[in-house]
Amino acid sequence: MTQQPVRLRPEIAALPAYRQGRQAPGDAFKLSSNENPFDPLPGVVEAVQRQTAYNRYPDASAIAVRAVLAARFGLTVDEVHVASGSVAILHELAKAAAGPGDEVVYAWRSFEAYPGLVTVAGAESVQVPNRLDGGHDLPAMAAAVTERTRMVIVCSPNNPTGPIVTGAEFAAFMESVPTDLLVVLDEAYAEFVTDPDAVRGAGLLERYPNLVVLRTFSKAYGLAGLRIGYALGPASVLDAARSTAIPLSVTAQAQAAALVSLEREPELLERVDRIAALRDRVRDALLDQGWRVPVAQGNFVWLPAGERTAAAAEAFERAGIMVRAFAPEGIRVSIGESEAVDTLLRTAQHVVGSLTE
Repeated sequence: MTQQPVRLRPEIAALPAYRQGRQAPGDAFKLSSNENPFDPLPGVVEAVQRQTAYNRYPDASAIAVRAVLAARFGLTVDEVHVASGSVAILHELAKAAAGPGDEVVYAWRSFEAYPGLVTVAGAESVQVPNRLDGGHDLPAMAAAVTERTRMVIVCSPNNPTGPIVTGAEFAAFMESVPTDLLVVLDEAYAEFVTDPDAVRGAGLLERYPNLVVLRTFSKAYGLAGLRIGYALGPASVLDAARSTAIPLSVTAQAQAAALVSLEREPELLERVDRIAALRDRVRDALLDQGWRVPVAQGNFVWLPAGERTAAAAEAFERAGIMVRAFAPEGIRVSIGESEAVDTLLRTAQHVVGSLTE
């Protein structure tokens, strides 16, 4: 009997898996995953180690974390959802809002997980090119909305290019799209933003009942390995996301780490300020070298290397700097250990010279 291949959805079989940033061999610097270079905040490791009941399920609702976040943002606990990273919530929202025949609109290039989560939901992606400065073209995104559109994703600051969406731009966008259209504001890097004109989603929830705001503990809080993020928004929308979620996906260890990290936020913000200041210094130096680096408001910078992206990434890796290449557009470089800066800038000077040639 001839063995037939297992029948799968063809669009899923053809979908490339999410590609993680390359690990750093030996003494190389891993600047490919936008990780926080600092160790966990004081008390986090101890809180995680106290969660030793591995034979017991965690609190599936993460109610303690939700209660702290609800108090912080002036919301009810039902208006806060916690999951295993903000990208998990995006998956849940896509499945809750969109299906076959529906569309999801987002900027491109943006977070590389967006196309996959739309395909998994069974919907179609509508990718709207970024402006030349790497920022979202919100008027074009609004114009791309049709009767088939069920969700729009706005990423501020945009990963991997770096620019923010301003509050004024976002307000104009929200006024131009249908009030029953789910708009997701992905603020994974919000803590690093220093531009006072940037949109701040939490304060807009009462004004826009179709808005959900995503945040994460992976970046600024340095809990990427524990996988925990959260959403703020209407209870009815978040209930739908909870209905599509994989149960018990947020571990007790992650919840304990998040609670301690929230308590130690002044120390956290001091670290964030140091990363943001280093980011600005690195961008200024890259501009002096001749790179056309967009305004950077996350914990990374974007190097538009174009068709030379793959070769440029190889040059960085030979120098011991692991970067994230998005061929044929450019390279994202995380702001990591301060010790990496000299090597990063020295290599960038060599690479930009080869691009000019």
